Amino acid sequence: MSTSALFPPGAKPLGPYSPGIIAGDYVFLAGQIPIDATGEIVPGGIEAQTEQVFKNIEAVLKAAGLTFAHVVKATVFMIDLGEFTRMNGVYEKYAKQPYPARSTIQVAGLPKGARVEIEMIAYRGK
Repeated sequence: MSTSALFPPGAKPLGPYSPGIIAGDYVFLAGQIPIDATGEIVPGGIEAQTEQVFKNIEAVLKAAGLTFAHVVKATVFMIDLGEFTRMNGVYEKYAKQPYPARSTIQVAGLPKGARVEIEMIAYRGK
């Protein structure tokens, strides 16, 4: 199977990875943290950071010709599950029914001191 990498305009990856990979009928999105076009974490709390994460995800999906309606699986990494309700308030503005399967995991730390990172899998088949 051949694959192709997706590099939308905006913030560059922090390491040797692709923001997204098309593999057959699926698009695998790398974990996105709340960095803006300058490569810095956006100011504000969990809500502002989650909004930026979704903007970054949207850019990768758009580069693949997809939207949030194509997402079938999401994994959310948070440094404080006490902020889950506030993160979820932003998440539900973007997730489309039928909602993707989702896991949420508390972690000890994230790159650049981010409070949240989200990775997704989208289905582009019929």
